[in-house]
Amino acid sequence: MAGRRIVLWDIDHTLIDTRGVGRELSAQAFEQVTDVPMVKQAKIDGLTESVIFRETAKLHGLRTDRYDFERFAAALAKAHLARAADLRKRGHALPGAAAALDALGATPGVLQTVLTGNVRSVAEIKLQVFGLDGRIRWDIGAFGEDDDVRAELVRIALGRAAALFGAPVAPGEAVLIGDTPADVEAGLENGVPVIAVASGRSSADDLRDAGAVHILPSLEVTDAVVAMVREA
Repeated sequence: MAGRRIVLWDIDHTLIDTRGVGRELSAQAFEQVTDVPMVKQAKIDGLTESVIFRETAKLHGLRTDRYDFERFAAALAKAHLARAADLRKRGHALPGAAAALDALGATPGVLQTVLTGNVRSVAEIKLQVFGLDGRIRWDIGAFGEDDDVRAELVRIALGRAAALFGAPVAPGEAVLIGDTPADVEAGLENGVPVIAVASGRSSADDLRDAGAVHILPSLEVTDAVVAMVREA
């Protein structure tokens, strides 16, 4: 690897697993904002929080707007803060996540941030709860409130990194690490190399079918994560 490399981390099922707490908190915030109990939720893998909220509302016969989503996002953040202890007790950092973050943090030229469907406030809480926030540059990340489309989040993150550096950031200077076909497609659509991790609901075959070339079973193989980031 010559020069810098910006690592764009997905969060859920890549770095952490909330073990159902996340859905409970979403249901709590949904009912608080809409006055309707959340009896079902839209597909969540690879989608941004704004899309999940809108599509979940449709499943309940509701139409929502940006103001509704902003209220939901605020309620969701408050719920995560209030139940941080429960999240810590029931959820967990995925095996190898802390070691991978630390190893990359010690690698010259590597800058780590997040690219996630979570809103920023929730993303910060989740990683803080599990002690994974120390290596993250939050100012150049991209989040669920920034855009509905994950591929656009990649462009937003690269733009924020360019503003930090005062110069354009080429797609090849970044690498996206995620666990869903949507992560793979978002990176490839922007020419950003992808490291796919089969630690979520998507199998290695699912990720390969989406176009992933670099695939790991988990983050436990720390040396392989670092090598792939350097060479992808």
